[in-house]
Amino acid sequence: LRDGSLEGEQAPALTIKDSLPLGSHVFDHFLSTLVSHISAGRSQARGLVLVAFNRSPSFYFDLFRKGLDASLFRILDCYSDPLGWKDRLKNVRDVNKLLSSILDLGKGFIGEGKVRFAVAIDLVSSMLRHVSLPSVAGLLNNLRSNDRISCIFWLIHSDLHDPRASAALEYISTMVASLEPGRLLWLEENSCKAKFHVRLKRRNGRVKLLYEELHMEQADIRFINQNLLPRVQFNLQLSDKERADRSNVVLPFEHQGNGEAIQIYDGRRSLSEEKGEIHYVRDSDDERPDSDEDPDDDLDI
Repeated sequence: LRDGSLEGEQAPALTIKDSLPLGSHVFDHFLSTLVSHISAGRSQARGLVLVAFNRSPSFYFDLFRKGLDASLFRILDCYSDPLGWKDRLKNVRDVNKLLSSILDLGKGFIGEGKVRFAVAIDLVSSMLRHVSLPSVAGLLNNLRSNDRISCIFWLIHSDLHDPRASAALEYISTMVASLEPGRLLWLEENSCKAKFHVRLKRRNGRVKLLYEELHMEQADIRFINQNLLPRVQFNLQLSDKERADRSNVVLPFEHQGNGEAIQIYDGRRSLSEEKGEIHYVRDSDDERPDSDEDPDDDLDI
């Protein structure tokens, strides 16, 4: 998200999906981190437009108040009056007008050259209450295709919708982050743990899978990197003595010879029955058959 998009390509898109109460906290973590990068000049985006469906703008102003420049983000309030009962100019059911409102808010960011900005939608699930899935997918695709958008991400509560809703959003995403409910554990000190899986598609087409353990303590979220190697109860490394012993083992196909006749068993019959065929060969070149002899004469093919 911080790196943004290249000229002529669609903006990177992240779907955060959950069936846990932690999803909003993870969204806030991504949101605050991206705004911090924008404020420090470490992001392609020069600002961020937040489309607020789930919580009031005052909540996000309080969230961003911690040392962040308020001029770097703008909030489109779709929480207070989503259907335009008070303000007829704003109705989330009009997807085209919603797209224009997002782009208009992004025009105010100042920067050199072509100014790009990031877009965040705090909860697509609330939007799907009023707008059809094809319309939502069309809006997200139009945002990704706009050359002024640096990146976009959103949150969806996957357990509230038909599976095809999550599948459609994942299809138009370059990254999918999911919270696994199976390992959710509330602890006595008011903290919790959960699995956090990320699938991202790089520009070269390769797909990378990441797994981290998410710890939430009070209002802070901490990610712990996990080793993807399986955990085993034995040592897979060899000691120096074990390596030396292994190098001294003569495998069946490693015949030493030393000038003496070598017995090679063809393996078709048991030697205990004394019916197997044993061929005698020597380790020297002068024991090879003459060129006018058929070397297969003594072989039972």
